[in-house]
Amino acid sequence: MSTSPLAEPAAGPALPPVAGGALGWRREVWGFAVTFVAGPVLTWLLFTLSSPQSITYEVLSYQLLVVIVALIGGVRPAVTAAVLSGITLDLLFVAPAFSIAVEHPLHFIALVLYVIIAVLVGLIVAQAARRARIAQRATAEAELLASVAGHVLRGDSAVLALVSRTREAFGLSGVRLVTPAGEVLARDGEPVPDGRATAVPVGAVGGRPVAVLELHGGPLDAPSRRLLDVIVAQLAAALERTELTATAREAEALAETDQVRSALLSAVSHDLRRPLAAAVAAVGGLRSAQELSEPDRRELLVTADESLSTLTTLVTDLLDVSRVQAGVLAVSLTPVDAVGSVVSALDELSLGPADVELDLDPQLPPLSADPVLLQRVLVNVLANAHRYVTHGQKIVVSAIRRGGNLEIRVIDRGVGVPAERRDRIFQPFQRAGDTDNSAGLGLGLALSRGFTEGMRGALTAEETPGGGLTMVISLPVAADGPGS
Repeated sequence: MSTSPLAEPAAGPALPPVAGGALGWRREVWGFAVTFVAGPVLTWLLFTLSSPQSITYEVLSYQLLVVIVALIGGVRPAVTAAVLSGITLDLLFVAPAFSIAVEHPLHFIALVLYVIIAVLVGLIVAQAARRARIAQRATAEAELLASVAGHVLRGDSAVLALVSRTREAFGLSGVRLVTPAGEVLARDGEPVPDGRATAVPVGAVGGRPVAVLELHGGPLDAPSRRLLDVIVAQLAAALERTELTATAREAEALAETDQVRSALLSAVSHDLRRPLAAAVAAVGGLRSAQELSEPDRRELLVTADESLSTLTTLVTDLLDVSRVQAGVLAVSLTPVDAVGSVVSALDELSLGPADVELDLDPQLPPLSADPVLLQRVLVNVLANAHRYVTHGQKIVVSAIRRGGNLEIRVIDRGVGVPAERRDRIFQPFQRAGDTDNSAGLGLGLALSRGFTEGMRGALTAEETPGGGLTMVISLPVAADGPGS
């Protein structure tokens, strides 16, 4: 099992941590900073404005400071601010002044309640912060799971996308997905220098893992482990999908090969057997007959010659199809006169003005083509058009230059070909209706397209306006052609 190189998926945010302090160390530092900066400033201001009747707003001012510190930094800065505020109140604002002593027990209870309130506010802030962090983590996990599911459903690049998303989500240095044999299926990032890694099996076949997910970096906490189990399950599904897709492609290729083989056997069983049987019968008649008249002898020789010629043509077509499909077709490109090639093809087919109407400009530039292959393309296309043209109608052959190409159009007014079947007529062993065995092996258009593409051109089929089929042979104009 292997995956092909894929495009790098879009990066996603890392999952926020849940473990550790509820508010984080930065907020605690800010809480202590406010305590040790704002506390003395508040003390100086209150001491400057102090009076025997001001104890109430002095206590409330320090209480406000403690609440603000609790909101910023949580429990520990709030408790520190409360203790320091209580000591400051007792030292500077509660009689006897400038001494750590409590004249009335109620004042001591007030100070204790003051600290308890600071602790409770800090705890409430810390709990709210923890819940906010858990909610943020849950949202990030939901987004991650949605992204993971989306990659698996889309199928394309799912394995690499999951590996990359895993590294980004857990803040790892690198993540690799490898087979038990050591083949790397997908990777993102690089291993840490000290080699710290966690190996997680992915999938199982026969008691053995299909692959191993290597996580390079620090250990994962419990929530991350639970989320990793989901990602691993999705990775197993993505690997299974990749394997099934590869198997389906192989099965499709085998089915196509089997279809071609079946078509070849069907065609060969009839189209090769018929001329072969005729040739064998003619030769057998020549050998077995004691006395033959000259006309009978000549007829048998003609039959044998025609049958063997047909066999030669069929075998040559089969070999040419094999060369085209194997990509070893020999092509020699030279400047070729398009008009002359069309006329030569018509002469070979014995088609005259009663059969074909020519609309060719004698000033057309020469084509860059192989003259032998171009002749065979034109003969095949013209013969196909002549075979299916409506009785009494003429084939029209025209040519026009389009940019750097010259298009030769062979237009017939026959029954035409439905749009959904136009690509199939260029496949080997396809004939009109696939029932007329007298039409040969059905290689003509397949060879013609292969020859045209070998000459760096294209052969396409279009609907003739009003009914019929138009075959378009497009080939590049020779470099030394006029206007090129």
